[in-house]
Amino acid sequence: MKDEYVDRIVRRVKEEGMGFISVHSSHFAKANKRLMGTRCSWAAYQNDGCRCEVTVSEPGHPIAQGLKGFTLPCIERYSEPYAVPTPEAVPLTGTYIYPDGKREPTRLGLCWTIGKGRMFYFVPGHETCRDFYLPEVQQIMANAVAWAAPKR
Repeated sequence: MKDEYVDRIVRRVKEEGMGFISVHSSHFAKANKRLMGTRCSWAAYQNDGCRCEVTVSEPGHPIAQGLKGFTLPCIERYSEPYAVPTPEAVPLTGTYIYPDGKREPTRLGLCWTIGKGRMFYFVPGHETCRDFYLPEVQQIMANAVAWAAPKR
């Protein structure tokens, strides 16, 4: 992406209150990294066919509205720590379940206020896992859009 577009996105979020939603590997996108002010890297990456038990860790948060725990049958695993500022809220956490049965906790949905705007990052979303076809994930994304939208 051209730097001029990244500059425009960052300005609109910080100064105009535009919401920004980032999913899966877009943690490395220029705009995401600029808004976070960090490398936005994870400790490790693995595509090993593990599944993830999703937990609603902040049931009162608007992004978690109408949700209960559920399982993602397939996920690309990003292991903690995630090199970003401390989030204001983590409405969704989870536990990766490796093919060998090992379990690893993780944060899946993280929220920040950046200037006048709101930002949400959601870990799932790899195209081969079909996460966005799950009704729970669709609810998360709809809730995230409503939460991040500018308040008028």
